[in-house]
Amino acid sequence: MAEVGRAAVRDPGALLPGGFWAAVAVWLERPQVANKRLCGVRLEARRSVAEPRAEGCGQRPNAGREQEERAAAAPGPRPPDGALGPGPSSGPDLGAAGRSPEEARRRRGEERGDAAAAPRLAGAPGQPREPGAGDADFPAWDLESAWDACSRSLAGGGPEVLAFLAGSPVGSQPGAPRELDLVLRTVLPKTGPRCPLAVPRREMVVRDVLNGTVTFLPLEEDDRGNLKVETSNVYQIRLSQSREEWFISILIFCPERWHSDGIVYPRPSWLGEELLARLARWSVDSKKSGFKSTLSLISIIKYSKTYQMLKEKYKDMVKVWPEVTDPEKFVYEDVALAAYLLVLWEEEREERGLTAKQSFVDLGCGNGLLVHILSTEGHPGRGIDVRRRKIWDMYGPQTCLEEDAITPNDKTLFPDVDWLIGNHSDELTPWIPVIAARSSYGCRFFVLPCCFFDFIGKYSRRQSRKTQYREYLDFITEVGLACGFHVEEDCLRIPSTKRVCLIGKSRTYSPAREVSMDKQRTQYINSRRGHLASPPSETPASLPPRAAVGHEGHPNGHRALDVGAAEGGAEAPADELWLSGFQPREKVERLRNCATLPRDFIDQVVLQVAHMLLDREEQISIGDASSGSSKAWNRGGSLSLTEVASELGPETLQRLKRECGGLQTLLRNNHQVFEVLNGRVHIRDWREEQLQRQQHPEAKRRLFSEAFKTRICWFFSHHPDGCVLPSDSCPFAHGPAELRPPRAPKKKKQIL
Repeated sequence: MAEVGRAAVRDPGALLPGGFWAAVAVWLERPQVANKRLCGVRLEARRSVAEPRAEGCGQRPNAGREQEERAAAAPGPRPPDGALGPGPSSGPDLGAAGRSPEEARRRRGEERGDAAAAPRLAGAPGQPREPGAGDADFPAWDLESAWDACSRSLAGGGPEVLAFLAGSPVGSQPGAPRELDLVLRTVLPKTGPRCPLAVPRREMVVRDVLNGTVTFLPLEEDDRGNLKVETSNVYQIRLSQSREEWFISILIFCPERWHSDGIVYPRPSWLGEELLARLARWSVDSKKSGFKSTLSLISIIKYSKTYQMLKEKYKDMVKVWPEVTDPEKFVYEDVALAAYLLVLWEEEREERGLTAKQSFVDLGCGNGLLVHILSTEGHPGRGIDVRRRKIWDMYGPQTCLEEDAITPNDKTLFPDVDWLIGNHSDELTPWIPVIAARSSYGCRFFVLPCCFFDFIGKYSRRQSRKTQYREYLDFITEVGLACGFHVEEDCLRIPSTKRVCLIGKSRTYSPAREVSMDKQRTQYINSRRGHLASPPSETPASLPPRAAVGHEGHPNGHRALDVGAAEGGAEAPADELWLSGFQPREKVERLRNCATLPRDFIDQVVLQVAHMLLDREEQISIGDASSGSSKAWNRGGSLSLTEVASELGPETLQRLKRECGGLQTLLRNNHQVFEVLNGRVHIRDWREEQLQRQQHPEAKRRLFSEAFKTRICWFFSHHPDGCVLPSDSCPFAHGPAELRPPRAPKKKKQIL
């Protein structure tokens, strides 16, 4: 036995020992938070068992008559909060540890299909499973049989293993039998080109509340199907207290035989450093999360496989991305979003017994990549956006994208569509549940809110106790409930800070109550007038005619879609809108990022700010390669944005205020001259930039080489000491003679 790490934990909030169990629950139920090479885990079963003894290894441990009756009545007791044992009354809400019983039952039920697809144990990849074996809700006797086998395996390993499990010295006298909490879990590694052979691994997790230990027992099967513990990779997390000071330590039973695969079982040093530091921090973190755990509504295994498949299939999009936005962020975000929807829809077809793939419309589709992926994967659908993007021409004819303005009215309905998607749909976000509800009884919605919009204009905050993001998610949930949907929330795995989605898959009412429900929707929309940040005209929204009189030729009395009622952002007639005052986004985007300001005005501000910084002189020495000597170069000082603004004239400031971001945007746009960090402005030192660029990926280095010497060096022309770099190293031209014409953009290939 060896202790690979030990950390003292300060507990000013008196959260221990409860905070320790909450932290362990995160490592048990969401290990991918710490180990990025894991996809997640599947919790197979839980129950209470008696501590194994060497003399009773051939019989099932008896936990008493009360426990036998409890086992006969249910698959096994589970704490109400979904965590291991009694969690803290006020501790970190780190995902699954705070899951409600209803969500926990749903999660276990939805993962039953995954259990059937995985090998029974990691030692037998591809081995077929018996029907029901390994499902999320194990029968109690199955788990007890597994524990019997583990107990025999532990006892057969000698007294050292049992002493390690009990957290006591070898040879000490055993006390009264203790009750242990037992969890069977399957650890799911990420699959991909780098680790194509990674397979799920089963572990038995044993929690001893009285001793403050959690022991992880890897399981394997021999050729005869006998279950045993792989003692070489047994490790334990332990909480101890000494003189009112708490300690968390991680111990390995057999360090000399530890086998690290770099995925499920990392190096001991990682356990003793990275994992231990996280556990210590989580144990005393009193901040509660207001969001669900990641991917709580779908199968993690299916998602991981689908994501890796799509990522490999569409990775070349990063190389040909024609937009000015970051290709890696947008491509992989849309790939992850498509993977989520594909799994969600696949599971929906299984639940409903459907074979045809769901149709969809993406409202405010932007670059259209999500539409392209979903269409390519066999789902009929289209995307609509007020502005056409360059990349649309690359997708090919099978991807249907339309340039139109959407206004919420009787003409903007989709009666034949299964799903409406709102991915960062801005001003349409609160309207999407309404449009889905009024399109047809079977229409569902998926929204990923980002910018905060109400039915008209910006959303106005009502509560200061919540974050603005949490409050806005609650508002969209309220809209969905008012429209008659059961609204579910989930957290996506995307490279974005706004990654919580809201889903309306089913209704709270029967189809016969459609007319009365639509009246309630209208009343709710009208009631939002008092909450609008910029109240529109006082004309009340009238009851839509579809609620009383059906429109000919369409189910549920809805008219067909007729987008384009508001061209170029013009407001539609008030009698057609569901709420007067709605303003769709302008067809031609007005640039307000200081790029359209006159060049002489920009140059004047840049020179003025540069002189402010250079006046705070900070001399550094730079080498002169031609003479072998060094000379001084003034890199200037730093000023806060407030200090810079105070030195500029009122007319200049007023002109900058009309632009988004104002002064900061202008300075950031002039990246060659300035560096803005944490609200302070500095003169950029291009020697440091040279070192950083050597570490950039090949795609970015290629862009730098294409732009080499295509612009005049500002420092060569305006800095009193010239450029800090020699001419052959500076990416900008030292005089007109070095200027190169900019390369014409390559013609993008069509993606079929």
